[in-house]
Amino acid sequence: MNPISQENADVNTAIDAELQLMDPAVRASRSLAARLLDPEFVEVGASGRRWTYEEMLAALPDLDGGGGGGEDGPRFEPSRMGGVVLAPGIVHLTYETDFGGRRARRSSLWRRRDGETGWRMYYHQATPVPAGD
Repeated sequence: MNPISQENADVNTAIDAELQLMDPAVRASRSLAARLLDPEFVEVGASGRRWTYEEMLAALPDLDGGGGGGEDGPRFEPSRMGGVVLAPGIVHLTYETDFGGRRARRSSLWRRRDGETGWRMYYHQATPVPAGD
């Protein structure tokens, strides 16, 4: 595979994984979410709170978009998602979400370590979008 095709494949794989993390069924399952989060994962949420891997896995089912809302509960609606390969094994995604009228701009770093086949979210940042923006 040529380098550009490989970069596109890596970005698309990271996008697919990011979308999986928005699925209420994945958010409700510690084992499914754990496969998508890097053990060194850190998030700075839209609230400003800092989350670690263990904190996120424990809280994810009860957070917005989690399984507690059921199949018909509110979901994150992503838009304008795109990404770039920053270095071999590192993909940076940016996009916006709407959750019940609350919008956020989001940025995620996904990494694939040597010897691993799957991509995992290493870092995530959410910033609220001001009303009217």
